[in-house]
Amino acid sequence: MPVHMSESGRGGHGKGVGTGLALLSALAFGGSGVAAKPLIEAGLEPLHVVWLRVTGAALVMLPLAVRHRGLVRRRPALLVGFGLLAVAGVQACYFAALSRIPVGVALLVEYLAPALVLGWVRFVQRRPVTRAAALGVVLAAGGLACVVEVWSGLRFDVLGLLFALGAACCQVGYFILSDQGGDAGEQAPDPLGVIAYGLLVGAAVLTVVARPWTMNRAVLTGSVHMDGTEVPAVVLIGWIVLVATVVAYVTGVLSVRRLSPQVAGVVACLEAVIATVLAWVLLGEHLSAPQVAGGAVVLVGAFIAQSSAPAKGTPATVAGSGAERELSARGTAA
Repeated sequence: MPVHMSESGRGGHGKGVGTGLALLSALAFGGSGVAAKPLIEAGLEPLHVVWLRVTGAALVMLPLAVRHRGLVRRRPALLVGFGLLAVAGVQACYFAALSRIPVGVALLVEYLAPALVLGWVRFVQRRPVTRAAALGVVLAAGGLACVVEVWSGLRFDVLGLLFALGAACCQVGYFILSDQGGDAGEQAPDPLGVIAYGLLVGAAVLTVVARPWTMNRAVLTGSVHMDGTEVPAVVLIGWIVLVATVVAYVTGVLSVRRLSPQVAGVVACLEAVIATVLAWVLLGEHLSAPQVAGGAVVLVGAFIAQSSAPAKGTPATVAGSGAERELSARGTAA
């Protein structure tokens, strides 16, 4: 069934469901690094892991692409944009950044995306944003700096920073495009169809970039080490495809539809905290005191931001979505 947000979808119960979906998405996305790292250490190139992730998810979502094939005719730009930015762009730019700057720096720059979303809403769409949402972004960014320990190994590399900023911009595209509704008189595109075609486009682009025919296929049929424990590689790949990609994208897009791009973006910052905690538990990468404190700050920032989401009937004087503005206009006309 197509998902179309009503006025109540972003107020009261809808906001609570949206926050829960955003947290689930952050948890699913956050688990991707823990599963991918043993595969990379076993001999797979990072881009090959990304290609397996996106291509596998595209195959899983293929029946939904067939079911919503009408989207190709009605919203081709949305599908291509989602595939290029939200799927292929984020992954390719992030791993390109990792080859030139420390992981912590790349992750922090990428998660400047919520601040960039606020900039988009304020200066491009020319809509006001709430002080709470802005404060949440500042706190989340500061907390992330502690979580990733940005001060360790910092070095200035212009190209690496540009790649990381590219990943942040692509992530902005993810949040903005996830919030796209229907045109006047047209029903909003089904988010599952958008994700399915986005993954197909992303898989096609990454096939060219990653060159999977050069992959070390022996890793796929063997076992890898996860903190001293042998785990079949296919199990980790299955987790990356089904949970860290399919579940993560579906819950992420649905959360943006129920909240707003800027609020869902700040809640998504929890991904860095979740990734760090999972690395501590499953990979033996221990947390330092600043990381624990930073994680707490990110939680506070995310809570403040999500609590600023407009309630039912709130006029469009705060940061919200196009759907909210349309509903407000209809109410005024009535």
